[in-house]
Amino acid sequence: MSGLIFRTFALCLALVFSIGASMAGNLPTLSNSQSGVTIKVTPKSLNAETWEFNVVFDTHSQELKDDLLKSAVLVDAAGTQISPIDWKGAPPGGHHREGVLRFNVPAPAPSAFELRFVRPGEQKPRSFKWTLK
Repeated sequence: MSGLIFRTFALCLALVFSIGASMAGNLPTLSNSQSGVTIKVTPKSLNAETWEFNVVFDTHSQELKDDLLKSAVLVDAAGTQISPIDWKGAPPGGHHREGVLRFNVPAPAPSAFELRFVRPGEQKPRSFKWTLK
């Protein structure tokens, strides 16, 4: 009997992970260009443990010194702000940075969310918004 329970649990867990990945796969890459810097964000994985976003910064006019663990925030539909837990990618500096930004999953799971970046020298945060179906 315990083998059946384990297999059922494993199947449910696999389903949750595949739904999270497919939810992210249905969300578009969003891009924002201003002040000579382009930011592109692609939801990579929205699974039961963490949400991951591929983030790319490009410029030809300045050093990219952003500390993404301090400048990024995930905002759910209720306005709750969640700070990132990890950045795996290029360190500050240079004209091109790319990596994966990870967040704990908002609870409860929102129907819509926004990823914001507060950049030095820019008056308003860069905003990237998605709606989950």
